[in-house]
Amino acid sequence: MKNSKDTDLADRRSAAADAKVALLTAYRAARDAAGPEQAARQAERQAVAVARDHRRAQRQQSKTEEQERVQVEAAERQAELDAAARAEVEAREAAEKNRVAWLIEDEAARKAERDRRYAARKARRS
Repeated sequence: MKNSKDTDLADRRSAAADAKVALLTAYRAARDAAGPEQAARQAERQAVAVARDHRRAQRQQSKTEEQERVQVEAAERQAELDAAARAEVEAREAAEKNRVAWLIEDEAARKAERDRRYAARKARRS
């Protein structure tokens, strides 16, 4: 047994200090040995982060371009609809004007026919 009951306080304290020094030495040796590997891992993580940021920026740019394209298409579609609505209104107004002109012309023709009949009737009576 390593820790026998007859060890005194000074022996235990020195053993604990020696163990602490041994742990610290082992930690420093492991850290120094892993230095190049850690630097390589850190560089790899940095490269991955840069690539991720680049992909994110590309996605954002493509989303922005797509939104702009959709807005342009919607504006063009709205302009086409407005033009079609204006053309329909103009056609309706033209048809109404033509109908009114036809009614006035028809009314004038009926009046002329009525006047002709009246004049013919007057001519027969005299």
